[in-house]
Amino acid sequence: MERVVLGKTEVVRSLVVALLAGEHVLLEDVPGVGKTLAAKALARSIEGRFTRLQFTPDLLPTDITGSMIYRTDTREFEFAPGPVFANVLLADEINRAPPRTQSALLEAMSEGQVSVDGVTHALPSPFIVVATQNPYEFEGTYSLPESQMDRFLMRTSIGYPVREIERDVLRTHRMGEPVDNLDPVVSLDEVQHAQNIVRQVKFDNQLVEYLLDVVDGTRTTDFFRAGVSTRGALSFYRGCQARAVTDGRDHVIPDDVKQLAVPALSHRVMPAGIFQGASREGVEQKMEQLVQTIAVPM
Repeated sequence: MERVVLGKTEVVRSLVVALLAGEHVLLEDVPGVGKTLAAKALARSIEGRFTRLQFTPDLLPTDITGSMIYRTDTREFEFAPGPVFANVLLADEINRAPPRTQSALLEAMSEGQVSVDGVTHALPSPFIVVATQNPYEFEGTYSLPESQMDRFLMRTSIGYPVREIERDVLRTHRMGEPVDNLDPVVSLDEVQHAQNIVRQVKFDNQLVEYLLDVVDGTRTTDFFRAGVSTRGALSFYRGCQARAVTDGRDHVIPDDVKQLAVPALSHRVMPAGIFQGASREGVEQKMEQLVQTIAVPM
């Protein structure tokens, strides 16, 4: 992935961590910095199916899940799968669709399936949603409901590249998109096997208590008026296991918890007092301060 997503090692790692944990990622950034490129690179690297869905105010739930269509040749109704039937789904500008449409993704993100006309259809495995939204443009947008935000393992951003990297981007894109020539390095079966391995990563009891101290801190601090849910704690737990695997370890260390706390928890809390409605950076700063106050087990 880093052959095409230049100079963004942590972004690439975040996507891989989410994939291994069986979770999803929200990329909050301005247009044109490589969000689509990163998602497409992930799909090509695992030999998976990639679909991109542009969220708009007139998008319907069936435009995501698919619908039943009538076949004149067989005179029967047949299910036509929607774009959600992919290994990597890019939900572009997800906050531009109304809540009813956004909620169509909830079952897919949490259960790995969709229900249409009372019939359940399993999604391909592995399955990851890479959603994007612009943090600065709010006209014609809808805030994501808390229940949907809780389905993302982490919220992060790509950011502008440094000048040297941007120079390389200009050079490598002269003849087209390099991502189109990216070869897969693992198969979908290997990814599923890796996901199973992640669940077996050792998590020492002291570190579990450390993780719970951080989670509990979000519920008791004056920084936030609502803390992290139990579902968020479980997602955080799995993310730490996946992060250990990306470092080649079969056990979690305190740094896994510390490094993942801000991107994995900041979008799951509700700011309090003067910080209500604060920017993402402000909330993340408060989360970082909170983590620094929690004693790290030796």
